[in-house]
Amino acid sequence: QVQLVESGGALVQAGGSLRLSCATSGFDFGGFVMSWYRQAPGKDREMVALINGVGGGTTYAGFAKGRFTISRDDAKRTLQLQMNDLRPEDTAVYYCYANQWGYWGRGTQVTVST
Repeated sequence: QVQLVESGGALVQAGGSLRLSCATSGFDFGGFVMSWYRQAPGKDREMVALINGVGGGTTYAGFAKGRFTISRDDAKRTLQLQMNDLRPEDTAVYYCYANQWGYWGRGTQVTVST
């Protein structure tokens, strides 16, 4: 059974930090591209960051560069997103996505207050 379960979302003040995690099972994880996406109310889902399966190369959306860091632990089958200097506009539901297979998690809510 395919599962992607996000955790770590919370209510934080602007300038704060959060670390999101995505636990996975039921599909090939190691060696394949994984991503974080987010969707704010009334807006389209957008890519936050991507990490390659081989070599660990990363790609970030402009708003995430310098503030967010994506990482993975293939042995534990987990994907992480470290978010620093959070802003109110980062408020959204954050989703884990397995690019190769098209699998989505259910998301975790991040709310940043002023």
